[in-house]
Order: sequence, then structure tokens, then C-alpha cells
Amino acid sequence: MRASRLVSILLLLQTRGRMTARELAGRLEVSVRTIYRDVESLHAAGIPLYGDAGPQGGYQLLDGYRTRLTGLTADEAESLFLAGLPGPAAELGLGAVVTAAQLKLMAALPVELRDRAGRIQERFLLDAPTWYREREPLTYLPAVADAVWNERRVQVRYRRWKAPQEVERRLDPYGLVIKAGRWYLVARAGEDVRTYRVSQILDLQPLAEGFTRPEGFDLAAYWQGYLAEFEAKLRWGEAVVRLSPRGLERLADLMTPGVVAAARQTARPPDDEGWTQVTVPIESIEHAMGEFLRLGVDAEVLAPGELRDRLAGAAKVLAERYGSA
Repeated sequence: MRASRLVSILLLLQTRGRMTARELAGRLEVSVRTIYRDVESLHAAGIPLYGDAGPQGGYQLLDGYRTRLTGLTADEAESLFLAGLPGPAAELGLGAVVTAAQLKLMAALPVELRDRAGRIQERFLLDAPTWYREREPLTYLPAVADAVWNERRVQVRYRRWKAPQEVERRLDPYGLVIKAGRWYLVARAGEDVRTYRVSQILDLQPLAEGFTRPEGFDLAAYWQGYLAEFEAKLRWGEAVVRLSPRGLERLADLMTPGVVAAARQTARPPDDEGWTQVTVPIESIEHAMGEFLRLGVDAEVLAPGELRDRLAGAAKVLAERYGSA
């Protein structure tokens, strides 16, 4: 554990430059006193590390000193080759760059780690997009990524779901997120930070003016909040449903994670027929009809009454249609 921490200190100073003992302690989740002892050990080992006192002080490696990747464990080396997704990298125009980086990393690894990392690529493939969906057109993804990286404003023509469908927006692009094979741009428009689907960008013009990214903006935290808010908006109401054992089993394959979680939390003990009653969120009557029809005879909606009546009407039409056939 301590040897790994010493390597981590070297890598942090190599990549970030000067850091205080308190900053190092926060990153490595140890006490400041532990950092002092570690630094003394690095000095004793001959590492060209020096520190300056005062408000602007901190520890820093001697200019030009670089450590080698000998601190990688087998698990760490393997995880690096699992982390790169070839599909998204290619969409960003970085496919060749990722391949070159992996080749350089492979060459720098000791022989025993090189063999294990190579086996990862032979045995595991990460395919991010979901099933039954064609790849979206991503004409402007490289330009969006360039604007995000270089903090440049862009003017876009964007297609949205509500009227007017085509709108013009001047955006400060903060970050890109890939979710289930779809790319989303997180950007400021006016006073609001919003999310835009990259495939819905109809035209994009890079602007000469830059912008200042807000200090402390956390892309991952924003995205989690956005997902929670999006899911909450979808919940129009609730439905009480009886599910057969087979229907309960199929729920995870046919419904969203929120519906599945709600079903598990509200499930009553099975009745005499083995059916389970659950209460789940629904987006709308129309949307819920399509969802529960997918379960066929393995589901019975008890409430709301409007949804039950609509499903009964659909079942009657289907029975008449196939009965006549």
C-alpha cells in the first residue's frame, strides 16, 4: 500500500506540477503527516523532489525528471485496455490516436504485464450502443469536441421536439457525454446550462470568441442531476398492476430501471394464483399502454381506470381482428 502511494505522489507531481502537502493528502486520502513521511522517504531514495514554504509553496519535481510506468500493477495495466471504447473514439476522430497510445503503453510495460494486457484485448470487447438502434448521424461531433476542448463558442441550428422545432443557439460548450451510444453536449445558452443531443445539430459554425469555463463546474455531477430531473419529469402518475411470475421475470428486459426498481420496492406477496401486485410510475396513459401491451397476458392493470379501460378496448379490437381471421 505504501509503495503504491509513493508512486502515486510521483505521478501526481509529474502530471500536475507543484502541489501542497494538504492537496496531496486530500487526493490520496491520508493525513498531512503521512505525506511528510512519504516525501522524506522519496528524498532518501534519491528522487529529485523539493519543497517551498509559504502560501504559494508546495512540493515539485526537479525540471525534466520523469518517472517510468514501473508502478503499474497487473490489474491497473489490464484496466487501461478496457477503458478505451473504440466506437466512441472513432466517432470523435481519435481512433488512430487511441491505437497509437495503446501501442506506446504496451511497449513501455514490462513483459509480464504486456502479456496480460494483450489478453484483455483478445477476450473483451465493450460495445456501448443499445440493441435495435441504428447509429446516429454525427456530422458535427468532431467540431463540437474541438470547441469543448478549446473553449470556443459555437453558433448552432438545432432541431428540438417542441415548436418551433428549428432554433438558433449561441453556446458555450462545457462537455460531452455518451449515454447508451448517444452523444450529448452540455453547454450554456444565455444564463442556463442545458443538454443538447449532438445528432440533432443541423448546422454548426465555430466562432472566434472564447469563453471562460466556470471554476468548479463538475460535468459528472451535472449529468447525474440532469438524469434525476429528467426521470422525475417523466412520471405523470402511477399504475397498480398484477404480474404473473413470467411477467415479473420479463419486467427487467422490457421496462426502464426506474419502473423495475419501483416494482421491486412495492411488490406484495404472491396471491393464490402466484401473481404479484406492484405499483409503478407511468409517463402517460398513451405511453403506458404501449409498455404494458408488451407484457401481453402476463400483466393486468388494476388502476388507473382510464388506463385499464384503454387496454381493455385495445384487447377487444385485437380479439375481433384475429377472431375474424
